[in-house]
Amino acid sequence: MNTRLALKITAITAIPLSFRLDQGKTVTMGIGSTTKRDTIIVRVETSEGITGYGEAHPGRSPGAVVSLIHNTLAPMLIGMSATDVIGVWKRVHRMQLSSHGVGSGASLGLSGIDMALWDIRGKAANMPLYELLGGSKRRLPAYAGGISLGYQPKESLAEEAQEYVARGYKAIKLRLGDSAKADIERVLHVRKVLGDDIDILTDANTAYTLADVRRVLPVLAEIKAGWLEEPFACNDFSSYREAAKITPLVPIAVGENHYGRFEFAQLREAGAVQIWQPDLSKCGGITEGLAIAAMASAYRIPMHTHSSATGINHAATIHFMAAIENSGYFEACVSHFNPLRDMFGTTFEIGADGCVEPLHKPGIGLEIDEGLFAKYPLIDGPGYVVKF
Repeated sequence: MNTRLALKITAITAIPLSFRLDQGKTVTMGIGSTTKRDTIIVRVETSEGITGYGEAHPGRSPGAVVSLIHNTLAPMLIGMSATDVIGVWKRVHRMQLSSHGVGSGASLGLSGIDMALWDIRGKAANMPLYELLGGSKRRLPAYAGGISLGYQPKESLAEEAQEYVARGYKAIKLRLGDSAKADIERVLHVRKVLGDDIDILTDANTAYTLADVRRVLPVLAEIKAGWLEEPFACNDFSSYREAAKITPLVPIAVGENHYGRFEFAQLREAGAVQIWQPDLSKCGGITEGLAIAAMASAYRIPMHTHSSATGINHAATIHFMAAIENSGYFEACVSHFNPLRDMFGTTFEIGADGCVEPLHKPGIGLEIDEGLFAKYPLIDGPGYVVKF
C-alpha cells in the first residue's frame, strides 16, 4: 500500500497553553506590557497513525481561536487526504475565508492545521521539512528578537543588547513607539555602544503617528537601521505610502498582521513597504507562506519572517526559510523567560557566524511530549496591559 496516498485526516485537536510572567519579567513595547504568553498547539491525527503538530497564534483570544478550529474548521476537513494541503486551503478559503471574510481567527486556525499537515507529509516521506520543500540544510542569519529589548533606560537596553551580541547575534531588534524623543535617545545610545558592525532593526508595534515617523526615520537612517517595522496599523496604507517618501535609506517592514496572499498583494499594490514579514502561525501556514514568498520573489522583496511563541513555529520557520530563495533574517526568540519556546528541546542554536540551521529529523523535526501541556493551562483573555 502507498501509505502517503492512504493518509486521511481523522481528528484535529487544538490545545491552548498559557503562562504568566512574574513581576520583573514584563517587557513593554508598542502594544502594551506583557502579562502572559499564549499559544495554541494543533494536533492532526491520520488513518495510518502518523500525527502532525502545528502552532496557531492565539490572536489575543486563544479560547475563541480554539473554538473556531474545533467547531468550524475541523468538521469541514476531517476525512480529507492529509497530504492534500492545497485542497485543504481551497476548502477553507471557499467555505470560510472568501464567504465570511478573511478575519484573523480563521487564518490563525488554518495556519496551525496546515503546519501540522506539513509535519505529517515530512514524516510520511521520511524527509526533513526543508528537504521536502525543495531546500537545503543551509545557514540562515538570525536576529535577537521575540519579547525582548523593550522600553527601559538606554543604559540597561544597551547592556541587554550586548548580552545577545556576546551569544553570537550579529543583529538585534529594538522596540520603538514609546515616544519619538525617548526612542531616538535609545537607538543613538545603543548604536554608540555596539559600534557599526551590528545590524540594528527597529519595531514600533503600530504605535507611531506619521509625525513620529517623520522625526524618527532620519535618525534611523543616521544609525543605518536595517528597517522600521510596523509603524502604523496594518491596514493604514495611506500612512505607509507617506512614510515611504521620507527616506530611501530605511526600508519599511510589515507582514506579521497580514493574512493570506491577497492581503500581501494589496501591500504590493500600495507600493509602500520594502520588506515582508509573514508569520507562519498567522498568515495561513506553510502552504500560504510559499505563495506569499513566490509573489515577493517576483518583485525582489525579501522575506524576514516573524516568529511566534513555541519551538514548533520556530523550527517550521527555519525549514521554510531554508527552502525559499528570498529569505532574510530569522527572528530568534531571546525572551529571558519563555518555557513554551524550550518545552520541546533545543529548536535552534546561534553560531559564531550569527546563523541558525534547520533540524534534520523527518517533518518539522521535534518530538512532542503532550505530558508537558498540563503545566501550562489556558489563561484566556489578552496578554498585554495597555494604559489608555
